[in-house]
Amino acid sequence: MRALLRALLAVVGVLGLVMVAAVIYVTTFFDPNDLKPRLIQVVRDQSGLELALEGPLSWSFYPRLGVSVSEAEAWLPQQTPEDAPFVAFDQAEVSLAFAPLLRGMIAIEGLTLDGMRLNLERDAEGHGNWETLLERLDGEEAAEQALAPAAAGVAPEEAGMAVALNIASVQLRGGQISYVDRRQDLRLQAESLQITGTQVNPSRAFPLRGDFTLRTYAEGQEAPRYTSEVGFDGRVRLGFGDGRYRLEDTSLTTRTELAILDGHRQRVDLRLAELVAEPALGRYRAEGGRLELGLSHPRLGETELPLSLAFVADADLRGQEVMLRELELEGPDGLRLSGNLTASQLFEAPQYTGQVSLAPISLRPWLSRFDALPATRDADVLTDVALTSPLRGDPGQLELTNLTLILDGSTFTGRLGGRLDASSLSFDLQGDRLDLDRYLPPERPPEEAQASLPGIAAAQAEDEAAGALALEWLQGLDLDGRLALGQFRVFALELDEVRLGVVGEGRRHRLESLEARLYDGTLTASGELDQRESPVRWTLTPRLERVRVAPVYEALLEEVSPLRGRLNLEGELITRGERPARWSNHLNGRLALDIEDGAMLDVNVSRQMCELVAALEGEQSQRQWSDETRFERAQAGLVIRDGVVYNDDLDIAVPGIALGGDGELNLVTRRFDYAARARFVDAADAACAVNPRLERVPLPVRCTASLDDAPAGWCRFDRQAFQDAVAGLLRDEAADRVSREVERRLDEATQGLEERLGEGAGEELRDTLRGLFN
Repeated sequence: MRALLRALLAVVGVLGLVMVAAVIYVTTFFDPNDLKPRLIQVVRDQSGLELALEGPLSWSFYPRLGVSVSEAEAWLPQQTPEDAPFVAFDQAEVSLAFAPLLRGMIAIEGLTLDGMRLNLERDAEGHGNWETLLERLDGEEAAEQALAPAAAGVAPEEAGMAVALNIASVQLRGGQISYVDRRQDLRLQAESLQITGTQVNPSRAFPLRGDFTLRTYAEGQEAPRYTSEVGFDGRVRLGFGDGRYRLEDTSLTTRTELAILDGHRQRVDLRLAELVAEPALGRYRAEGGRLELGLSHPRLGETELPLSLAFVADADLRGQEVMLRELELEGPDGLRLSGNLTASQLFEAPQYTGQVSLAPISLRPWLSRFDALPATRDADVLTDVALTSPLRGDPGQLELTNLTLILDGSTFTGRLGGRLDASSLSFDLQGDRLDLDRYLPPERPPEEAQASLPGIAAAQAEDEAAGALALEWLQGLDLDGRLALGQFRVFALELDEVRLGVVGEGRRHRLESLEARLYDGTLTASGELDQRESPVRWTLTPRLERVRVAPVYEALLEEVSPLRGRLNLEGELITRGERPARWSNHLNGRLALDIEDGAMLDVNVSRQMCELVAALEGEQSQRQWSDETRFERAQAGLVIRDGVVYNDDLDIAVPGIALGGDGELNLVTRRFDYAARARFVDAADAACAVNPRLERVPLPVRCTASLDDAPAGWCRFDRQAFQDAVAGLLRDEAADRVSREVERRLDEATQGLEERLGEGAGEELRDTLRGLFN
């Protein structure tokens, strides 16, 4: 037994010495560089690449058996040696495990590629320089047939040795990939590419890690627009047999720096539970996807904005379709956006459809983050916003086709769409109610100490440069919108059944129509914003019919109305400028108004005038009077020139009394000067009997003050005007007496002339003389 054991050991020792001697002989006396011509020819035949091996081929024996190649370059068939090579590397090395060789198997222990450089290009027609290589390889033996190992480690009958394709280590170090797309004027540069894989095996998953720096350039520019540091970690399963490749427990991390946001880096982390790829069929499926974003912006300061997006994705590239399901976007301050999206015709005319839903959220903290929160009268607006809608569109536009929007208790439904470059906006919405006053800028506190000084208000308006409207976004905007509201509140006015239409393009936009119920009457209007002129021009054409005056007065002035009645108004207003505070400075136009079924409240003009008449005649009025002055009509025409309102035809008809006046109001300084006159008229429904002489005497009132003053001090009796009127009346009466005396004498003088000259001659002469006296 001992002798047999010694014999076996001797045989093993001899075989080992033979193997060692064979390896020493091969590595010492056989020059691998003699294989260069054969290797170049094999590469040319199999791929069409023209290979150049500038460096040496060398063996390595310790600590493992291997071969290395240095300084290799390869060109595509359509390239010339003067072109940059399609692919090149500094050194490639393959090492074999020694022990399996003794069992008749080849086990690749390591594969290392240093300094690889790959140049990919797509021309203006969309053809890639790599397509020729892929077409050539498609005609050769499939990779799974050439590389598939014997599963049990036993070589095929026709082969001399089995290949155990279980590579202990694969490394790509210091690689670089350049991609140029001339169709999109885009250049990508992947640098410092490092890829490491262990226990690489085609039949089971193996770990794979990598990282690189990706720079994105616009064609012709030297500075990158984006610089990203990318990292990859996961498990890969190669499906050479069924053409199905899997990534498991995969994570992709990026840190991106944008040139326009100097020093601010964007973070993107992608995690996938599983990614299944079937390249031959063009199918891809991602399960358990989650995208973690960390967005940075100068307005955010040093604080990063974290967002998280969960999704499931399916792609069918042959069918040109991608589906994103179970989308869930979450962020701070209660952000929760969910939905799904399906994109089709990816390579021809991309279109997408889907569904989106935003859970109730306050927009105020989000607007504050980007310093975009507007100052509003109500600090609670924009705190309750939610929406849901189907959506559709293409890469350039988005449309919410059946929108339901909740805004601070108001509900809107309908359609909303536009282009993503903000060049067009269209909508057709219906809402239950909207209180616009809540969203308007806060009212400025009154400056009581300065309001009484002339010109102060104008100076304040002049200084309100910060109040200019931002109208630039409207320039070049194609606008087509319709809005219907059940209730609408603006400037404290309550409107019902509102219908609004706006259209526009370029630098001209129009309020095509505005129709509404306003305090039991109707409001219609049209208007225009014209930015083709400088300063910009605003036009408004309002029309009111039978609108109750009192609630309008009280809403606008926040005071009890001194009038009641039904207001009719029409006209045209024009102003200029971007600052609402300056609109009154440039206001021009005309307005015609009349009030039906009206009355002046808390004052009875008839009573005051009748009591005045009674006092002049030494009597007292015994009539019971109402507390208001009803009038048959109230009419006035207003002409506005550069912010000053002129009126010279006020006409208010009270039974037995006529009220008129003329004057002006400066909208800039808020000062007015108005002369009002009241006189008796001979009417059947006169409030009291009046001496005919008093019908010719007006009772003048002069109003000169500021709208900011207390109304009690606005007007006073115009004594001088009254004296002038009385003096004029006396002159008229004296002239009348003279005229009657002349008439009498003329009659006597002409009677004889008629007898002598004939009938009618006296009348002709009398008319001639009367004309001389008049």
